[in-house]
Amino acid sequence: ECPLCLLPQPPEAFPTLASCTHRSCWACLEQYLRLAVSESRVPVSCPHCPAALQPTDVHRLLPEPALRDKYEEFLLRRLLVADPGTRWCPAPDCSYAVFAHGCAECPRLTCGREGCGTEFCYHCRQPWHPDGPCAPVPPAPSLATPTAQLAQPEELAHGEALAQAEVEDIKVCPRCSAFIMKINDGSCNRMNCTVCGCLFCWLCLREISDVHFLSPSGCTFWGKRPWSRTRRILWQLGMVLGAPMVISLAAGVAVPVITIGIPIYMGRKVLAAGPGSRRSSLSGCQQCLSVTSSVLLSLFVSPIITALTVGVGVPLMLTYVYGTVVLSLCR
Repeated sequence: ECPLCLLPQPPEAFPTLASCTHRSCWACLEQYLRLAVSESRVPVSCPHCPAALQPTDVHRLLPEPALRDKYEEFLLRRLLVADPGTRWCPAPDCSYAVFAHGCAECPRLTCGREGCGTEFCYHCRQPWHPDGPCAPVPPAPSLATPTAQLAQPEELAHGEALAQAEVEDIKVCPRCSAFIMKINDGSCNRMNCTVCGCLFCWLCLREISDVHFLSPSGCTFWGKRPWSRTRRILWQLGMVLGAPMVISLAAGVAVPVITIGIPIYMGRKVLAAGPGSRRSSLSGCQQCLSVTSSVLLSLFVSPIITALTVGVGVPLMLTYVYGTVVLSLCR
């Protein structure tokens, strides 16, 4: 039975895939690939898992030559867009890629497509401007219609506010400049570009690491805007002045919780698998002995875990507060 259409099929109707061991019937895979390529969802993943299908399997399963050409074109474009040294010709209806590695000092580029030859700038990606600096990026087109020019000032201001809200919902990837849309409702600001895989912050549009939202940058994991400079400085001063008290309080709470909590947790865990459980084959005396031994063993192990947690966590927190935070405050 095919897991997609739920119809019984003969064994020869299930093609093998080089990427994974999942099986679906030939008709379902054809329809799935046809939709994925038409929607430019390339590379195409398996319908059952995240594994990307191999190009040989895609060519074998796609019946239309036009869809195969589209698949190859989309695959090539995804690869070129992820390359930071590739520039696209700005001429209308050209879409020719120019490999421009090492052209920052000599930014004049020429499209190599036959019959085009458009000259453009490496930095701003606009037509070549030999007599002046790069022009600023033009603002996003307004959402207002031409008839909005005749509207009242209140209506015009309202339309501009809506347009500004729409612009804030659409930003560009800092690596490949792909347009990314996000509802600016204060949800998670950790964004992942589906084109080049860049992990960046929605607030500051910088590539981030795992500690970006813990750094004193003003960017928060949730929220619509980063903190202001005054609020950020006050927060950093509060961390520097209050760190000894907070860290001491955290360590004072963590020591008894870990020391007492681990034996209690282990005792409850072993007791839960007692004679009343379905899988237990121990008698009452054996169960009592196992609970006692696990609690005694935990009493010996928990102080070691406590010492390691406090001995490693406290120096790391102090290093962060009086290293990273103080350095950011001085800057």
